[in-house]
Amino acid sequence: MTHSSGDSTPGCRNCWRELVRCPVPEPRALIVDWGGVLTGDLRVAVQRWAEIDGVDLQTYASLMRDWLGEPAGMEALLNPVHALERGEMALPDFESRLARALSERTGRPVEERGLLGRMFEHFEHAEDMSGLVRRARAAGIRTALCSNSWGNDYPRDGWDDMFDVVVISGEVGMRKPEPRIFEHTLKLVGVSAEESVFVDDLPHNIAAAVALGMIGIRHVGYETTALEIDALFGIHLSS
Repeated sequence: MTHSSGDSTPGCRNCWRELVRCPVPEPRALIVDWGGVLTGDLRVAVQRWAEIDGVDLQTYASLMRDWLGEPAGMEALLNPVHALERGEMALPDFESRLARALSERTGRPVEERGLLGRMFEHFEHAEDMSGLVRRARAAGIRTALCSNSWGNDYPRDGWDDMFDVVVISGEVGMRKPEPRIFEHTLKLVGVSAEESVFVDDLPHNIAAAVALGMIGIRHVGYETTALEIDALFGIHLSS
């Protein structure tokens, strides 16, 4: 089941159970993405990096489309992004390849050392979503992070009271939207797919989770996501 912004009301959880007239497990776990959910808008962060590093944003976007395939999320013949996310490519090798590809397309040199570090400098922490996850855990809901990594160092301070389980793609050798990373996360959390709510900002990740039976929420902003989570779990977690 996928929830989109604004379609949840406090009574919706019980309504759809009555409509289907069959036993549906109560949600017991909240699984969230990092970039774009526990951070601000990724596009804004990338735009700031491009401006400061002197990288043409449209060239970068075009390169990502070529590497990721069309539409984004599909495998391409050679995909260094997915290799990095699975931990199959070392960070310095990816930075070198990205800098070289950008230089070839623009005719301007791009400093490869620390390239991704400079990009991630502009990611802003979403205190509102982090607070919601902490309140969920304090209320007895199992919480987990399931994130595709770009070799970046995560701000793990405070995670001990935030997550029961942390799954980072580069550390487990699998990535979203591969079903196996969701299955791995669910096993660690100790719940079934039907007992879990998954929050992500990318539609193809949500679709993959929903295909396994998870409840998906497409994150576009704190207010709508928080209301949907309140409705699904039947408790007030939003602030």
